[in-house]
Amino acid sequence: MERRTFLGSSLLAYWPANKVRLGVIGSGSRGTFVMGVFQKDTALEVGAISDVYEPNLERALSLAKGAKAYRDYRDLLADKSIDAVLIATPEHWHHRMILDALAAGKDVYVEKPLCRTPEEGRELIEAEKKTKQIVQVGMQRRSYDLYQEARGVVAAGTLGKVRMVRSWWLNNHLSAVPATKLDGKLDWEAWQGPAERRPFDANRFRAWRFYQDYGGGIVADQGAHVFDGIQMIMGAGFVKAVTASALPPLRAGVDQPDCVVVSAEYPEGFLGVFTVNYAAMKYQS
Repeated sequence: MERRTFLGSSLLAYWPANKVRLGVIGSGSRGTFVMGVFQKDTALEVGAISDVYEPNLERALSLAKGAKAYRDYRDLLADKSIDAVLIATPEHWHHRMILDALAAGKDVYVEKPLCRTPEEGRELIEAEKKTKQIVQVGMQRRSYDLYQEARGVVAAGTLGKVRMVRSWWLNNHLSAVPATKLDGKLDWEAWQGPAERRPFDANRFRAWRFYQDYGGGIVADQGAHVFDGIQMIMGAGFVKAVTASALPPLRAGVDQPDCVVVSAEYPEGFLGVFTVNYAAMKYQS
């Protein structure tokens, strides 16, 4: 990734010739992984890291020598030395953090999904239009060779008129999350942020995707990638109509469905069908 790719050629004039300084907001497993990908680019350096869970912050700091540590992401955004931010927090924080980053004049790379509701999405679009900042969502599968090749095959008409695109994702998450003790200090109040207040629960912290307070569940998790891939490969725009059905979770103690079927009708004249099952059984041979 070059400076020109991340910031956009029209914005290069706004930065000096030195490296792009990246701030990382949310340094859990995904945030640390993506940070490592950014660090492979010699035109970029990680200048600051923010996380409310002490072990995550310490681990990320060990991988980004010299980076500043912030417990509050707003202090990171106030750091004038930071040009852009990577947001890799749970989904319930994305909307607020993106708005704050734009207001602070930072470019944004945010993990999917962009936000949780259409209303939040429209607000983010309008906020971005009022700035010179760039917001990119982590839809990395668009860069996969197979996706690019499939797009070319469809565009060339090799398959004729495509009427249906079927996709699926199977996994096993039936076992309960072990209620283990945390490895260090966590600011639970800050972690909850805009979500409804709940008593501390290690399961909610470690497996937040399975709780409606914090994320869109398996459809937002894997469905975001799948439907983005369908739209890219098919050269399609916004959906015309959507139907969906879901089953209550088999996994104990969570409230997100674990078996979902979504059917989307596109104005280009085809259906996109996505089946996702996080309760797919594992069998021993």
